[in-house]
Amino acid sequence: MKTTSLKTTNQHGRRAFVKAAGTGMAALGALSVLGMPAFAAAPAATAAPAAPAAADGADNFYQSGKVTLQPVRFQNQYQMTVAGNLFVPAQLDRTRRHAALIVGHPMGAVKEQSANLYATRMAELGFVTLSLDLSFWGESEGQPRNAVSPDIYAEDFSAAVDFLCAQGLVDSERIGAIGICGSGSFVISAAKIDPRIKAVATVSMYDMGAASRHGLRHSQTLAQRQAYIAAAARQRQVEFAGGATAYTSGTLPALSANPGAIEREFHDFYRTPRGAYLPAGQLSERATRPTLSSNVKFMNFYPFMDIETISPRPLLFITGDQAHSKEFSEDAYRRAAEPKELHYVAGAGHVDLYDRVTLIPWDKLASFFQRALPA
Repeated sequence: MKTTSLKTTNQHGRRAFVKAAGTGMAALGALSVLGMPAFAAAPAATAAPAAPAAADGADNFYQSGKVTLQPVRFQNQYQMTVAGNLFVPAQLDRTRRHAALIVGHPMGAVKEQSANLYATRMAELGFVTLSLDLSFWGESEGQPRNAVSPDIYAEDFSAAVDFLCAQGLVDSERIGAIGICGSGSFVISAAKIDPRIKAVATVSMYDMGAASRHGLRHSQTLAQRQAYIAAAARQRQVEFAGGATAYTSGTLPALSANPGAIEREFHDFYRTPRGAYLPAGQLSERATRPTLSSNVKFMNFYPFMDIETISPRPLLFITGDQAHSKEFSEDAYRRAAEPKELHYVAGAGHVDLYDRVTLIPWDKLASFFQRALPA
């Protein structure tokens, strides 16, 4: 039985209509033709102090004194080192095994952007959580930097399951995952072939394949798609001959002369103190921007094909009712088999659900995983 829900979350006086705010997603680049043992634990876990929320509920860099954070490293199946942060409730009973959640960041972002926030808040609600940098991004390995490889991104989620299953605190039969933006499509791709992922929630999901092939609301023509593919092929030849790597889409440091609402939305997060974060060695002008020659690989990415095979494991799709991306959550919901739920957050846009803590439906996420991963 379908369980579509429309809920209004506490907005603390925030206007219900979505704030127009930027372009910035690898998917949108397709419209513009013209990046030990199985794991090594880093230093001992430390509890971080709580930080106050910013105006309008934006709190990307939230830290909690109720949670310990431990940087970790582990290998994926291709022997690439994946970087993550393990969050554990400070008062957790360490004599028992507990439910755990993997949290994936938006496409083009790093774990310090949205994923750590979700991991921290879900740990406050009693889960062991693991945020990760997808391969080629952040602190994870992979060359060239900012390369697109949806199959390897999905593998990183399964590698995170490998890591969690090896932890004494984690019940290997109670592991779920949260995918934010592009990671929603990557975790669905992973869950289709990894039954150890017992439940999946997506937030502001982008189907990176459909967005690249068709654009938002099927606004991209076949001729535009073919031109983009041709540009990527030409760039491969340039790079093979030793030429410079080219980057595409993403969120540029400065707004364009006549920015649209989506461009403003992304810029407000990725290029302001609200959410801007540069990993060591990353150049500002390359942040969020995938390589042109690899970005075309999204054209062959079909995460929702056979999504019904995830059943009977439950799926929760969360989207803002004002989100420019809601078509992807709605499409996934239509295709998925029961048990499934589509949850709209009233007044929320796409990027609002990255970090606006007064809009993100924490109770919905907690109750979903508590039911899906019972003790």
